[in-house]
Amino acid sequence: MFSILIPTWNNLAYLKLCIQSIRQHSHYQHELVVHVNEGSDGTLKWLQQEGIQYSHSHDNIGVCLSVNHLAGMATKEWLLYMNDDMVCSPGWDEALTRKIKSAPDDRIFLSSLLIEPTPTKNNLVIFQNYGLSPDDFDAKKFASNYADIPHADMPGRASQPTLIARRWWTMVGGYSLEFSPGMSSDDDLLMKLWVVGFRDFIIVGDSRLYHFACRSTGRIRKNRGSRTFVLKWGITQKEFKQQYLNRSSRQVEPQAASSFPHATWRGRIKRAIYGMSSGLPLHDVFSWNPSPGAGMITPELTAGSDPYGLTSNLPRIAEQNPQG
Repeated sequence: MFSILIPTWNNLAYLKLCIQSIRQHSHYQHELVVHVNEGSDGTLKWLQQEGIQYSHSHDNIGVCLSVNHLAGMATKEWLLYMNDDMVCSPGWDEALTRKIKSAPDDRIFLSSLLIEPTPTKNNLVIFQNYGLSPDDFDAKKFASNYADIPHADMPGRASQPTLIARRWWTMVGGYSLEFSPGMSSDDDLLMKLWVVGFRDFIIVGDSRLYHFACRSTGRIRKNRGSRTFVLKWGITQKEFKQQYLNRSSRQVEPQAASSFPHATWRGRIKRAIYGMSSGLPLHDVFSWNPSPGAGMITPELTAGSDPYGLTSNLPRIAEQNPQG
């Protein structure tokens, strides 16, 4: 059904729990594809033992490159990008599939409703504490009580898991490299999708995932994504969300000129200031990693091998309960 793309960075305990929940709680059969950043914690060996398809880099190449690479390896028509510190609830994929089937076409961007263990000011998540780590996670209680708090669908924002048709991901170019290692890359993707006619950005209330929250982002040198966004688009992320994303789905026809984003006076001023005073976005990319693709592992070419999938099907993991 979906190609589930999971980048991971020495988070084996979280990754195991994430994949276990996909296998246990998915209604449909999905393809798993994992990108391993470093993998010094035994992740590579575990994926090999499980027969899960993966790619590998010596160091952390960031979200943009990791997910784009996994998207290129995927074989299903729908791509779902999931963080490695997430746990799926029973039937999470059924709710997403129902929403896809009810949409007039495949120009739809879906996310699941997140449940997090610590209260925040984010009104797009539910606070329910089932554990702060895999060690104290109460899987049985989560599976029984995840739906205790009713919640309707909401207008979508940049949030994982992210579900999008592969053809649209390819047409807009996936995550943009200038946002590496990844801050604000989601909002940039939403802007590109809006430009090509997407108007349905939905957080599906019946599809729920537990999120331990930011177990990898806290370890990286973050790029100034909000500044790169306004330099690129001439509109701030806040303005884009308020003036476009917060509108109800299909409120404005995709072809209507009034619905096409335009640079704002605030965005123009910020773009001028950032353009004159900084070397963005190249400075941030260089400061993080001057050669982020150099760490990618190239498969060895051996007799009869086909590491790039040119003549044979890439191996895929078959999930439990295959029903579609």
